[in-house]
Amino acid sequence: MTRLAIVGMACRYPDATSPRELWENAVAGRRAFRRLPDVRMRLDDYWDPDPSAPDRFYARTAAVIEGYEFDRLAYRVAGSTYRSTDLTHWLALDTAGRALADAGFPDAEGLPRERTGVVVGNTLTGEFTRANVLRLRWPYVRRTLAAALKEQGWDDERLEAFLADYEAAYKSPFPPIDEDTLAGGLSNTIAGRICNHFDLNGGGYTVDGACSSSLLSVVTAGKALADGDIDVAVAGGVDLSIDPFEIVGFAKTGALAKNDFRLYDRHSNGFWPGEGCGMVVLMRESDALAAGHRIYATVAGWGISSDGRGGMTRPEVSGYQLALRRAYERAGFGIETVALFEGWCRGNGR
Repeated sequence: MTRLAIVGMACRYPDATSPRELWENAVAGRRAFRRLPDVRMRLDDYWDPDPSAPDRFYARTAAVIEGYEFDRLAYRVAGSTYRSTDLTHWLALDTAGRALADAGFPDAEGLPRERTGVVVGNTLTGEFTRANVLRLRWPYVRRTLAAALKEQGWDDERLEAFLADYEAAYKSPFPPIDEDTLAGGLSNTIAGRICNHFDLNGGGYTVDGACSSSLLSVVTAGKALADGDIDVAVAGGVDLSIDPFEIVGFAKTGALAKNDFRLYDRHSNGFWPGEGCGMVVLMRESDALAAGHRIYATVAGWGISSDGRGGMTRPEVSGYQLALRRAYERAGFGIETVALFEGWCRGNGR
């Protein structure tokens, strides 16, 4: 059985800019969940304590990244490209670069570039892409607004003058559509952007397993390493989606916690949204040892399952048990030999 070695790590989460800070926060019991700031989403526009209120959500708490700025000059990214691309791309690129540096490959120097792959877990790209699409909805806004003003008795001259000014105001927050817009708004180019910047040729793509996407990326990269398709893998996940589409959507499924967020608790009643990015650099353990890399941990096995006809948005115990059984069968030792478990769960994939 091929064992994998984690030789590099980097992350950016709420209140944690490194794996050490993340671990210290966890050990100290610190919580990054706070009142959702209006700069991300105005609660006056979307919050309502009544779970049945249409187009509203009832939880005001989230864990958001604050103060992050991507250094586009350090990464030699043109201003127009930066503005046309969802921030998830830049956060993933930045985090991948720091993970590679932590593994002893600063700026990807020393990497076997032709045999280094990138797998990123992501769902729905990011909130900035969804917001920017509003620019292209102007014809609908113009048509409905014009019809409403016509009913109020506006003549054509007054209407056209108003709409011309309003179009400029409406579109001003959103970058113009250019040659970077399409690639900057797709999730499958997040990994490709990392490959492009570091000139990696081992393949790069995004996997979407909903809430298990980041773990699925590690499993997918691990299989490629075990099969000998690549020698080094950058794997992880990125999510920046604190916007009405996701939060209102989760509220309407009853998934948001109404009182407190109690994970693995008999009184659990949902979750609160968060965001962030984490990346690891993986190698086969034998290769990592031979090259003298520092090894944070080894991965002996993994398992994937789904709930079949079970709930679409609520995980079933039987599905978790199946994934665990497969992981330990692959690892070659029993679950009873493990002294400490760390878990994370949400959604129908695992």
